[in-house]
Amino acid sequence: MKKMIYDKGSMQSNLSCFLHCTTPVVQSQFLPKSEIRNLNRLWHPWEREKVEFFTLGDLWNSYDEWSAYGAGVPIALDNGDTLVQYYVPYLSAIQIFTSNSFVNRFREEAESGDCETRDSFSDSCSDDSESDKLWRWDGCSSEEGGFEQENTCHLNDRLGNLYFQYFERSTPYGRVPLMDKINALAQRYPGLMSLRSVDLSPASWMAVAWYPIYHIPMGRTIKDLSTCFLTYHTLSSSFQDMDLEDDLEGAERKQRKEGEGISLPPFGLATYKMQGNVWVSGNCGRDQERLVSLLSVADSWLKQLRVQHHDFNYFTGIRRG
Repeated sequence: MKKMIYDKGSMQSNLSCFLHCTTPVVQSQFLPKSEIRNLNRLWHPWEREKVEFFTLGDLWNSYDEWSAYGAGVPIALDNGDTLVQYYVPYLSAIQIFTSNSFVNRFREEAESGDCETRDSFSDSCSDDSESDKLWRWDGCSSEEGGFEQENTCHLNDRLGNLYFQYFERSTPYGRVPLMDKINALAQRYPGLMSLRSVDLSPASWMAVAWYPIYHIPMGRTIKDLSTCFLTYHTLSSSFQDMDLEDDLEGAERKQRKEGEGISLPPFGLATYKMQGNVWVSGNCGRDQERLVSLLSVADSWLKQLRVQHHDFNYFTGIRRG
């Protein structure tokens, strides 16, 4: 479990505490030198003697305890009291893009089941679903702007091939915690455990929905503690050289030390039922600015990838056709 550090004199905001306490830190490994030269240079343009990576299996393991007991977030109240609010993570959305060789390796396992089974892992089981039209990239789609063939090849190289995607549409009460969902999905899509961050294109991402379950000490009714969060994380090694570190000014970039666990802080954020000022009190308005910025980045990311994210639309009250 991630150690929670809370100092009333540190002036760290409740929002910063939430982001810190729900950011996964994944065990890193070093890529064998013989494999470094085989990296996709569009995704990894820098020449290095050492390349660190993590496996998706290790990433999910960082959510294991949170999925079972919740992630504890220390919260300071206006009256000076503190409590710990626990949040359970749920897989909200994920898209994994990788090279064609990896897609082909796992395709037979993914397509060996019947349509009814596959339907539980994607929005549509039809051969020409909207998701397929958006992400196949192996031909022109008139409904999506009709990319020219030469541009299609370039996009295919840069974005990669879609290995797996999942968008949760169930109500919160009908969901299972993230680790349980991943274990179920991985039975049909083994790459969800074995793929490495260096195998994934920069377009790979996931969103995690965090729902509150209880707080300690009990007995306090605070409306802002019913706030739900939606965090967005990149999955590719293309982004792991620079780490986001919370500080009093919001977020600053720092070089991650070699051999440290690889941190995957959210690049985007959406909230639901944020009614009071528990999360944005004080701090000279920086938290409010940060919320607006993270929401804007999440919205831009979804628009760039041209996906409909059900939870994002619900959290933000967007009604998209």
